[in-house]
Amino acid sequence: MCGRFVLFTTDEQLVDEARRVLDVADIDTPQGCPPSRYNIAPTQSIPALVLSELLADAASSAPVSLRAARWGLLPEWKKDTTGPVLFNARAETVASKPSFRTAFSRSRCVIPMDGYYEWKDKQPYFVHRDDRELLWAAGLAATGVEQLSSTIITTASAEPIAWLHDRMPRLLTAEEARAWLMGEKDMAERIVAGPSPESLRAHIVSSPADKAVGAVSNDYPELIS
Repeated sequence: MCGRFVLFTTDEQLVDEARRVLDVADIDTPQGCPPSRYNIAPTQSIPALVLSELLADAASSAPVSLRAARWGLLPEWKKDTTGPVLFNARAETVASKPSFRTAFSRSRCVIPMDGYYEWKDKQPYFVHRDDRELLWAAGLAATGVEQLSSTIITTASAEPIAWLHDRMPRLLTAEEARAWLMGEKDMAERIVAGPSPESLRAHIVSSPADKAVGAVSNDYPELIS
């Protein structure tokens, strides 16, 4: 599962890294870059990299836009925000489940994060790269209830953090991130058919986090130190 995450890399550094990973010359940021956050929770606003052609209000020629999206997918057929918050989608059923299949076919997104939280025996852990580079999670976007929303895709957990939880975000290599965002549906199906590549997972580490992260109102750097 992925129910809380962290993004403190922001401003030009975030945009530059996204350009590099997605191999694009420009990224549209009409809303500006998100502020640093250390305890992002479902229903809150999260940054999502989406194809500009999917956005009715896109005014830039940049192929990719960095936008704020509600964390909790709102499919086009939703009439309001009631009901379960769809903040995660299981890789095993995402292509066929009614809540996700349209977005999987047409509007995938990439969600940047510096790491995420997971709990084991009531102790929170901060999961991140050992070199502190950004993580890129596979996601879906939708525009139901007249707003951009998103969800993070999860897979069965794998080493080296299988001990921590039985699910984890489907983290993407640079090559996978570009294919996920810009490729066809069959390419996306191949990506979610398995876990994140071993070459990426080899850099994933976890460290105990402050238990104060359990309260959504707590949002400061010391949570991860």
